[in-house]
Amino acid sequence: MGRNLQTGERLRPVDLARGHGLSTQAVRNYEESGILPAAGRTPHGYRTYTPLHAGALRAFLALVPGHGHRTAASVMRAVNEDAAEEAFRLLDESHAELLDDRRTLHAVENALRDLGPVPPPGTGPGTTFIGPLAGRLGIRPATLRKWERAGLVSPRRDPRTGYRVYDETAAQDARLAHQLRRGGYPLERIAPLIAQVRAAGGPEPLEAALRDWHGRLATRGRAMLAGAAELEAYLRLRG
Repeated sequence: MGRNLQTGERLRPVDLARGHGLSTQAVRNYEESGILPAAGRTPHGYRTYTPLHAGALRAFLALVPGHGHRTAASVMRAVNEDAAEEAFRLLDESHAELLDDRRTLHAVENALRDLGPVPPPGTGPGTTFIGPLAGRLGIRPATLRKWERAGLVSPRRDPRTGYRVYDETAAQDARLAHQLRRGGYPLERIAPLIAQVRAAGGPEPLEAALRDWHGRLATRGRAMLAGAAELEAYLRLRG
C-alpha cells in the first residue's frame, strides 16, 4: 500500500480536535499511540495532519462504542501498520463476543421462564448447602457468600452446625442472581430486581431488565455497523 501520508490539505492539531470535541493533547496522544498515522512536521517542528488523519480519527471514534477503546485502538494500530488481517481478526473476535452475549441472553430468558412461581421463604421441596448449590450453578462458594453480603440471597444458619442452609426460595434467588450476573448487571442493580421478583411471586418484574439487555445489544450491534462504515472509508483513503 504505497502512499504519501503527508500530501493533501494541511490540518493543525486544533483543527482535528475541534471537529470531534477533543483536546489537542488527545489528538497528540492518539498519534503517539499509533491510532493515527505519524504527523508531518513544518520546518519549525509543528505537527501537521491531513484528511487521512481526520479519517483515521473518525474511524477510531466510530469503532469505540461498538468494540471498546482497547479493541478499537488495536484495530487502528494494525491498519496503520498495514496489518489488515490482524485488524479483521480483532473485529471478528468482537463480533463473536456480541454473538455470545446474544446467546447468553437467550439462555437467561429460557432459564427465567423455567423458574415458575417463587415459593414463600422456608417452603419448597428441600434445602441444600453452599457447596452443592455453588456446584449446580457453576460458581465458587465465595461468590455465594459475596452475594449474601450484597443482599441478593438470604440463607438461614443451621442452629447446630452454623452452616448456611438454602431453602428453595434462597436457591431460586441465587439462580436469578447468577443469570443476571451473566447479563453484566452489577450487584447493586440485581438486589432490587430480586426483591421485586419476591414481592411479585414470579419473574415478571425482570421483563424490563431483559428489554434493557436487548436494547444494549442492539445498540452495540448498530454501533459496530457504524464503526465498520467509517473504517471502510479510512481503508479507501489509505489506498
